[in-house]
Amino acid sequence: MLAPVSYTDGDTALTGHVARPHGPARAAVLVLPTIMNITPSVEAKAQALAEAGYVALVADFYGQMPDDFAAARDLAMEVRGTVELYRQRLRANLRALVQLPEAAGLPVGAIGFCMGGQAALELAREGAPLFAAVSFHGLLGTDHPAEKGDVRARILVCHGDADPMVPRSQVVEFWEEMDDAGANWHFHSYSGVKHGFTNPAPTDNPATAYDASADRQSWAAMHSLFDEVLGQH
Repeated sequence: MLAPVSYTDGDTALTGHVARPHGPARAAVLVLPTIMNITPSVEAKAQALAEAGYVALVADFYGQMPDDFAAARDLAMEVRGTVELYRQRLRANLRALVQLPEAAGLPVGAIGFCMGGQAALELAREGAPLFAAVSFHGLLGTDHPAEKGDVRARILVCHGDADPMVPRSQVVEFWEEMDDAGANWHFHSYSGVKHGFTNPAPTDNPATAYDASADRQSWAAMHSLFDEVLGQH
């Protein structure tokens, strides 16, 4: 069961949800959710991180839970109104993680799903001190591309090649952006896989579909990168 934690971004009250390991934490991981904010699928990923020895905080994008996708889209448009406004909210979430007592002195990473994948990459683009930033079926575009030397995090993008929300032109633009920035990046693309492939919940959105193989492989790739950066257990 995840525990709520309160924090703020300016005048906006936010509520994150923390999953704690049973023993000392190996690292702290910010879990950036989908456009719908925390969902059972994202909560399960945070719990899996805790079981693997990480303290994980599921971020709060809006300070409220959207009633439906239309409401979530409106809230997302507001928080992403400008790159600076968006990144300010993301920094508030990152601060909430590093200020947890059990996260003190630990390496910090960020992962995200859909909109959260884009959010993890936005933190990396502005040079957040992350050991890794991992995007699962995340949006790859940005209004403020990384510049040479900005990206400090190791980057892993796990992408469904049949994702209609992220065309191949955006994929190539992202590769070129990361190369121009001198980033250390990995890009895993899964053929025939759509958007939202880590979420087993049924959906009526034709752009999304769960894919058990891509879900397993991408999660394993994340752990492999974490082990490479942090050292083996």
